[in-house]
Amino acid sequence: MQHENLWAPWRLAYLRRLDERRRSTGPDQEASVNFLAEYWAHPEADPEHHVIHRNDQGMILLNRYPYANGHLLVALGHPQPALLEYEPGDRAAFWGLVELAMELVRTVLEPQGMNMGMNLGAAAGAGLPEHVHAHVVPRWGGDTNFMTVTGDVRVAPTSLEDMAAQYRQALPDVISHA
Repeated sequence: MQHENLWAPWRLAYLRRLDERRRSTGPDQEASVNFLAEYWAHPEADPEHHVIHRNDQGMILLNRYPYANGHLLVALGHPQPALLEYEPGDRAAFWGLVELAMELVRTVLEPQGMNMGMNLGAAAGAGLPEHVHAHVVPRWGGDTNFMTVTGDVRVAPTSLEDMAAQYRQALPDVISHA
């Protein structure tokens, strides 16, 4: 029987960071790092952070630990723990960025479907409860296969760098048609 290799090298960095946090804070506490606020504060590092688009209000970036290939995150620059904590103009800017992210996914990946969602608060599953953000996840029939079901592993067939390049290449056309 011949086995194929599936490479997801970014997962090791994530696992190591989790281990470092556990060692520094103890097993019952996990240090929360608001990576979105850090990314917002350092636009010069956008390529390294896989930020696809940034404007005066917020940004669209690749999820470093995607549920599916091309999974995007959308966030405003200044953190709030709840959507209704933002002013109406900020919420409108947020939804504009979500729509742009959805159009990027549709244009670049042509998925059969899409999930768009938010986990508001730790009890709702938010991994970063202090900074509201939306997930835009492209979906295809059968994309939850045996790897996810039996191995609790997700497989992304494109590297984050290649995916970011594809999104960045399409961005000017998507914006011009918006």
